[in-house]
Amino acid sequence: MKEVTKEVYLKWYEDMLLWRKFEDKLAALYIQQKVRGFLHLYNGQEAVLAGALHAMDLSKDKMITAYRNHVQPIGMGVDPKAVMAELLGKVTGTSKGMGGSMHIFSKEKGFYGGHGIVGAQIPVGAGIAFADKYFETGGVTMTYFGDGAARQGSLHEAFNMAMLWKLPVVFIVENNGYAMGTSVERTANHTDIWKLGLGYEMPCGPVDGMNPVKVAEAMHEAIDRARRGDGPTFLEMKTYRYRGHSMSDAQLYRSKEEVEEYKKIDPITQVLDVIKENNYATEAEIEAIDEKVKALVEECAQFAEESPFPEVQQLYDVVYEQENYPFIPHKL
Repeated sequence: MKEVTKEVYLKWYEDMLLWRKFEDKLAALYIQQKVRGFLHLYNGQEAVLAGALHAMDLSKDKMITAYRNHVQPIGMGVDPKAVMAELLGKVTGTSKGMGGSMHIFSKEKGFYGGHGIVGAQIPVGAGIAFADKYFETGGVTMTYFGDGAARQGSLHEAFNMAMLWKLPVVFIVENNGYAMGTSVERTANHTDIWKLGLGYEMPCGPVDGMNPVKVAEAMHEAIDRARRGDGPTFLEMKTYRYRGHSMSDAQLYRSKEEVEEYKKIDPITQVLDVIKENNYATEAEIEAIDEKVKALVEECAQFAEESPFPEVQQLYDVVYEQENYPFIPHKL
């Protein structure tokens, strides 16, 4: 695995802080009704993404996830301004304002979207991996889903075929404990979701999803296995979300005290503690990173708010164009 150096810790801190503040800004814009529909925030789960990106090769590896999907494309290189614009439904967004919160997408950066149907991305991720194997690209697909989606039948079908064909895919369940609002303990007679891989003789195991180093180590091993042609791995990232399932979630299923307990192992705080303990940065340098992130988030919000909404014509342009049906003019 690539060494976890001072530079890596500083990048992790800046990246994870950006993702956290980006989501916080979206929450504020949602309250102002500038973001409509559903809004699922990633606060608390940042180490899962930071660790994975450290192990990935972004020149050929890909990622697909569910609807908690705003910060992943940013981590993979998508302009955060375009992500913010998409959430506000603006034409400058990643899908010209027509995808919204749950459907961020960038083929150019290898991010194959957020998916609104629970578990739908699991077989799609296996399919992307099949394409990589067929065309011999050397790429590996990171297929993410939540603990609620682990109860879907599509998971078992995808696991079976991925093992049968030795597909270059890493399946990752981000177990934040509550799915939409029902605890893991109440949805199955087992709480160790990773053990589902045992039925397919798939390498599997639990990972501390609040620590980016632990995530990076597990992801490196899984990606290396997939790239060698030895097939998939199933990892259970044990993590926690500080906000509700979505902005409309009253969170009646857990106490404020529980949330505060998990904040004591906040992934951003863990990284910052290492930086301070090892004198990787001075207080002034840390403050400079904080200000840089704050300015970038405000720049994203300003860009999104000042961008125009798409024209009605776009509804026709993005569907299809048929030669023998020339009655709908296309501009794109």
